[in-house]
Amino acid sequence: MAALAFTPHIQRPPIPPLLTTTKVPKSRTKTRVSLQPSPTFSDAFVLQLAETLEDSLPSSSSAPLPLQKLRETSSETLLSTPWPSRKDEPFRFTDTSFIRHSQIHPIRHPPHSSALSGILSNTQFPNLVVADGYVVNSVNLSELPNGVFVGSLLELSEVSIMKRVSEFVSNSDCGDLFWSINGIGAPDLTVVYVPAECKVENPVCLRYISVEGRDEGSNELPVSNPRVLVLVERGGEIGIIEEFLGKDGQNRYWANSVLEVMVGEGGKVRHSYIQRQSLNAAHIKRTSVTQEAASTYELVEVSSGGKLSRHNVHIQQLGPETVTELSSLHLSVSDQTQDLHSRLVMDHPRGYSRQLHKCIVAHSQGQAVFDGNIKVNRYAQQTDAGQLTRSLLLEPRATVNIKPNLQIIADDVKCSHGAAISDLEESQLFYFLARGINLETARKALLFSFGAEVVERLPNPVRKEVESHIRELLDPTLKGSS
Repeated sequence: MAALAFTPHIQRPPIPPLLTTTKVPKSRTKTRVSLQPSPTFSDAFVLQLAETLEDSLPSSSSAPLPLQKLRETSSETLLSTPWPSRKDEPFRFTDTSFIRHSQIHPIRHPPHSSALSGILSNTQFPNLVVADGYVVNSVNLSELPNGVFVGSLLELSEVSIMKRVSEFVSNSDCGDLFWSINGIGAPDLTVVYVPAECKVENPVCLRYISVEGRDEGSNELPVSNPRVLVLVERGGEIGIIEEFLGKDGQNRYWANSVLEVMVGEGGKVRHSYIQRQSLNAAHIKRTSVTQEAASTYELVEVSSGGKLSRHNVHIQQLGPETVTELSSLHLSVSDQTQDLHSRLVMDHPRGYSRQLHKCIVAHSQGQAVFDGNIKVNRYAQQTDAGQLTRSLLLEPRATVNIKPNLQIIADDVKCSHGAAISDLEESQLFYFLARGINLETARKALLFSFGAEVVERLPNPVRKEVESHIRELLDPTLKGSS
């Protein structure tokens, strides 16, 4: 029977720094931010990693002002941010030593065009290809409405958009350690800008390809830091599809991604996030969203790749009558960790939110982690918030750690949450068997229907690709259980 209990809190000794670095010759002229340890901080590993990332980039003085500001802010926050361990509550069930024990090397240049020859863009949508953190290709962007910009900050010439980007970067709140690492190491900033009252009909697809990697037995870990900023002005609407792929399904690498979204008053963003990285890769992503009054943000997430995959989601409602909907499906079909940490802060009246989290753990050494926090503060009266998490454990010793959490200070609210963990129900399987349907077909139907509630919210034709990928992942499990 699959393990249903929480895993114990494991105490581990301090991990010595094992990062190997390749220094840039000091003769190269650079504008650097001093990374000297403060009296209360002595995590040499983090500082060494920050210096290595900083040395891997061209001079900051040649970068646009928003990128300079981002790097300076990120450098400052690292001075007081140690590397997380399982002694820290947010990482109690997520072991990041896979990254820390590796020899981390920043990816200094975009891949050669020949390395992307076998990777096709989705020509049905306007799309941008980001390879190893660098913008390398675009398709159908000319079809976007007037005033909409999708592309590299380094190629942005519109003064008004550059000013809005600078304002956002200057006023944005700092995130966690991985947000700061990304800020120092990001070679560019991908900007998606939608002017006021502009409705973009077709979604924009951002395809992140991890090309550079190492063989499975190697201890080296190339790291990329793609960063995206989405600015949607008052009344604007757009769909964003993020696809994270690995060129080789067995390579080792670390994709450390950040997406920041600002939704203006009455605006709407439909965000689809699909993660299919190598099963030997580390994938850490932060999504930060701010929503002004009467705006809508919808996230649909399907994550199935990565040896270590963690998604940190932080959403702040900044006005009344704001709508937030989050749907996620995680699959762990190998010795993987699939982790979702989400935080939604509601500060204003008549806010609405729904969160649905589902996961399937189909490996005896696989695990899933869900920590979902919805905070309803004092002035968020007449809030309607709901949260539900459901998990399927298909193998003995498969593990899921869940922590749904509602913090309510307001007194006039309608809030609920629920959690369920189980294997496939015997009564449901018996229903199929009694009608002459074999066990493998029955299990397949139940598993696909379990995830369909999330997958069907993806736009076509991405939905068909995801459905096919899920079938490929689950087929070995289904055949092994028949």
